[in-house]
Amino acid sequence: MSTILVTGACGFIGWKVCELLLARGDAVIAVDDLNAAYDVRLKEWRLERLRGRPGFAFIRADISDRWALPALTRAVETTGPVSAVINLAARAGVRASVNDPWAYVSTNVTGTLNLLDLCWTREIRKFVLASTSSLYGGDNPRPFREDAATDRPLSPYAASKKAAEVMAHTYHALYGMDVTVLRFFTVFGPAGRPDMSLFRFVQWISEGREVTVFGDGTQQRDFTYVDDVARGVLAALAAAPGYEIINLGSDRPIVLNDALHLIEGLLGQRASIRYRDRHPADVDATWADISEARRLLGWQPETEFVAGVGALVDWYRRNRDWARDIAT
Repeated sequence: MSTILVTGACGFIGWKVCELLLARGDAVIAVDDLNAAYDVRLKEWRLERLRGRPGFAFIRADISDRWALPALTRAVETTGPVSAVINLAARAGVRASVNDPWAYVSTNVTGTLNLLDLCWTREIRKFVLASTSSLYGGDNPRPFREDAATDRPLSPYAASKKAAEVMAHTYHALYGMDVTVLRFFTVFGPAGRPDMSLFRFVQWISEGREVTVFGDGTQQRDFTYVDDVARGVLAALAAAPGYEIINLGSDRPIVLNDALHLIEGLLGQRASIRYRDRHPADVDATWADISEARRLLGWQPETEFVAGVGALVDWYRRNRDWARDIAT
């Protein structure tokens, strides 16, 4: 049994990662500040699925606050040696980062630095960092490879994640820290983030609200199911030592209009759609080359898009009494 420190543990991906770690018998020190970046009821719902499970301990803390880290240090000292840190705590989302870039730098850059320093001072050798496909911008050839240029980000969110990747490399170069950076591609599934398109479409259509689509709907996204991503995160814990950047995506881009029509069919309801101008921070398409994930992690996605969207629709129906009021 290993002890793993997971930040962003009440987030969409963090919750699933904690579930898988506990299921295989690991102990989890879960860290989250339960901030109000989106409706905290979602985070609390996820946390309740973890509370009380053997090996699970929860600490409410903000990783961007360096002076809050002694609480993490005490947890490390009292639970025995921590074998790895999985940093999934992040301010996420392209458009919101344009409105408040400071929050993104605080969590994604300063928070990552604080955790890297914790690993160095406590001799925790393994660091897994969540990053994003948004780094690839709008000019790289598709499918996106990890060696593509990422020095021209289109949003503060992407820029903050680029900075986190570079800072992690610095700690690898200086201290020999074993770092695996995972670039996620449009993660979706039950209890997901309400600012993501599929959650919004399910809610809006279910409640008879107008559906807003930015752009003409022909843009493509490499939608990746949350359980598959969580499996990739666990696989990264066993990756060969070094510094690696690895895409986790489906390798099967979906046209947004097609996703919308699928949801209409699953719900048995027609959408009232309003198309608006595309945001300048959005890209036309994402598409992951996952050759490195197959080679280095032995990983590939298992969940088909239709099945994943069906699971999201089923979750919404079961939780509609409160999910209908979540701000999207």
